[in-house]
Amino acid sequence: MANHQATKKDVRQATKRRDRNRYYGKTTRNAIRDLKAIKDNKAASESLPGVVSMIDKLAKKGIIHRNKAANIKSKLARRVNTLASA
Repeated sequence: MANHQATKKDVRQATKRRDRNRYYGKTTRNAIRDLKAIKDNKAASESLPGVVSMIDKLAKKGIIHRNKAANIKSKLARRVNTLASA
């Protein structure tokens, strides 16, 4: 266990950051799941920018890798475009 005051503070800060990052990650995963469940092209097109913004924020903060964010956004855009053509 940590004995120095600064190390104890760092542990507290890391715990808060971990909880916050887990919350943002879970919220974004739920938004992605909800977007995938939408079958209507108009509704999916309206909600896509919000989900993309959430994914970009995760990548910016380093919660997910930027290439993973790009892959997720690409797959979501392809799915929405497929709804448009169908």
